[in-house]
Amino acid sequence: MVALFSFIKKTMKKLRWQLLIIFLTGLVVGVLLLSEQPENTPVFAPEPEEGGIYVEALIGKFQRLNPVLDFFNPVDQDLDRLIFSRLVVFEERGIPQTELAESWGVNKDGTIYTFTLRGDAKWHDGQPVISEDIVFTINMLREGEGVVPEDLRQFWANVEVQSLSETTLQFLLPEPFAPFLDYLSFGILPAHLLGDLTFQELVNSGFNLQPVGSGPYRFDGLVIEDNNIKGVVLSANQDYFGKIPFIEQLVFRYYATPQEGLTAFKDGLVQGISKVDTTVLPQVLVDPQLALYTARQPEFSMVIFNLKDQQVEFFQDSIIRKAFLLGLNRQRIVDRVFNGQAILASGPILPGTWAYYDGLQLTDFNQQKAVEMIKNTGFEITGENTSVRAKEGVELRFELLYPDTEEHRQVAELIQQDWEALGAAVEIRGVPYNELISDHLNTRSFQAVLVDLNLASTPDPDPYPFWDQVQATGGQNYSQWDDDVVSDYLEQARITIDLNERALLYRNFQALFAEELPALPLYYPVYTFTISEQVQGVQVGPMFNTSDRFSTVTNWYLLNTPAKEPLSTTTAAAEEEGG
Repeated sequence: MVALFSFIKKTMKKLRWQLLIIFLTGLVVGVLLLSEQPENTPVFAPEPEEGGIYVEALIGKFQRLNPVLDFFNPVDQDLDRLIFSRLVVFEERGIPQTELAESWGVNKDGTIYTFTLRGDAKWHDGQPVISEDIVFTINMLREGEGVVPEDLRQFWANVEVQSLSETTLQFLLPEPFAPFLDYLSFGILPAHLLGDLTFQELVNSGFNLQPVGSGPYRFDGLVIEDNNIKGVVLSANQDYFGKIPFIEQLVFRYYATPQEGLTAFKDGLVQGISKVDTTVLPQVLVDPQLALYTARQPEFSMVIFNLKDQQVEFFQDSIIRKAFLLGLNRQRIVDRVFNGQAILASGPILPGTWAYYDGLQLTDFNQQKAVEMIKNTGFEITGENTSVRAKEGVELRFELLYPDTEEHRQVAELIQQDWEALGAAVEIRGVPYNELISDHLNTRSFQAVLVDLNLASTPDPDPYPFWDQVQATGGQNYSQWDDDVVSDYLEQARITIDLNERALLYRNFQALFAEELPALPLYYPVYTFTISEQVQGVQVGPMFNTSDRFSTVTNWYLLNTPAKEPLSTTTAAAEEEGG
């Protein structure tokens, strides 16, 4: 670099006069040209235009369009997000925003939440959205045994809901609970259409095939082929209380796999694919007609250590735990197993959220340093015929359980290779998911376990259930981490309404977690979908649910596409009748 600068300096001395002449000449010419210059012509970006049809390959199977019944089918959740409105929504950082609510307030001790509804929200049949609709929907959540998650049912069983007027309602909590707003981000059902039904009658209601919501798109019809539901047609809700969508009609067609969806795109049948996995990612990346969108999923994969199992007492040493993280090549796991579609994890709170502490340092792979740390704790390789380290007759030997899937098997094998290179003997064993929870995690019958923590639909981080000492027995603190200071932070954050104060408490928690490492953070999976370059205005941030990819759908618009006749309800119904 010094030689280069020296060369430039010498060259500039030689060219000084030539450059001066060129400069003066250019100045004269520039003045002459300036006098001839026409007025500046502004350059405009394409203006969004209303209209058009967007057709998407939805990977999955239709069940029922009803937000109280869609908990276990992400495909239904996608459409319900478009059809139904919610009292509260969350932006990408996890901060609550109003939707059907116009405003809300909380009393001083955090036990009473009062909501005022906006007055311009209407159902797709023209009726106003009122507080009784929210009360009815919550009653359905309470009654949904076997369909609604049990913890959600129990939560609402302990919260009193009162309709004070058509536009005002209150929630009375038995005790302060800062994450409460998380529980209000469900789609609202119309009481004037369904209020006389029991939950079981709701499950079997024709409403689930012809839903009426209050969202930006209304249900227009089903696409029926060979007596099977092959698609759903939605049309823009021109009476929507929010921003009216640009795209006039959304058509979703169901496909079993991303590969089938990609084939449909190549055949000109669809303009987008709702999910791209490693089976089709290479093909999508090289297709110039497709734009790829990737967002962090609400999941966190980690290795949990049993800190109370005396057979693996060495796990109680934080230096050993740190060495195992340092000696784990997580980037290799992400590249080989997920084709690069995951983010290395730094802690148990999702990055990009208001509670995430960005001061955490990501642990880089350093096998040599990891070996040194283990040796310094007294674990040595003593025999000529062994590669397993031991200390006072105790070998660095343990079992790593993992969910019995091909993907998790590959991850477990790479972990095994890295840790055996440190001098540990690691036996890996796949266990069916339900058995892993019931027979091992819940009973604390494991030594180390590879798990995925699913935080879907919970924008509030609330790490309390997984790391507070109270949850070590009977709760979800599977590692049985017992730290008084950490538990105090988590318990205070649960009853503190102010987000800034909570963020500080969670920052302290994350710093202690990084220091103690009761579990090893591995990666945050990402969700990938693809849409034709002809569809503009698409934006996506970190997700709390895969349906969050539609959070900006009212900004989407079509670019330079030929006009098409919208698929009407009549057309869809005619297809249904024709089989």
